[in-house]
Amino acid sequence: MTVAYDGHGFHGFVAQDGVRTVGGELRAAVSKALRHDVELTCAGRTDRGVHAWGQVVSFDASGSSFDADALQKSVNSQLGPAVVAREVAVVDASFDARRSALSRRYHYLVLNRPVPDPFFAATSWHVKTPLDLRAMQAAGDALIGEHDFTSFCRTPPGTCSVRRVVDLGWCDAGDDVRRFEIEASSFCHQMVRSIVGTMVDMGRGRLRPGDMSGILRARDRAAAGQPAPPHGLTLWSVRYPAVAS
Repeated sequence: MTVAYDGHGFHGFVAQDGVRTVGGELRAAVSKALRHDVELTCAGRTDRGVHAWGQVVSFDASGSSFDADALQKSVNSQLGPAVVAREVAVVDASFDARRSALSRRYHYLVLNRPVPDPFFAATSWHVKTPLDLRAMQAAGDALIGEHDFTSFCRTPPGTCSVRRVVDLGWCDAGDDVRRFEIEASSFCHQMVRSIVGTMVDMGRGRLRPGDMSGILRARDRAAAGQPAPPHGLTLWSVRYPAVAS
């Protein structure tokens, strides 16, 4: 199932007792539609306040009279518009939304103008200071490839923070919106938001683009900037081998 959701009002994706999560709501809706309990596996465990356009979840629907269209309609009726099943498909039993993924792609939006905009407020970070887009673009070159991203991750000591970034970049999306896109094999906790926060510091002139290599080599969270707010971040898509779809 390919799922889109507005992260506001949810304590992230992963189901937790006593709080409202995307995964908890979605699991209950799918279980109700199929009339048996399911366990969901998601491609990316988005944090509190983070959105998704192309989250992918897998689950076992065996033992039920499965109708993809009926399941999609039921889930959307129960959860829409905050959570929407964009597509439902049958896949091979070996498919796993998390382990079968080759890469995940995230978008981050920055509204760069003096005055806030209520129509962008829910999905972008409002930055008043004019940003040097070229400086932010140049800073990304050092991050391409496989690196230890400890400087950009909130992870327990001893946790592996090596990730492989295959693509990233900034663009002018119009209407004073700057869009950052990044694709990697996987991401550690707060990695994208920390990269964005550091790059915005470079766009403001607080850091130089050339500082990015040193920040990466430092393997020290204190070397990088503060994480950007969660509401500007969206899990945009997940890439799988052709044989898995």
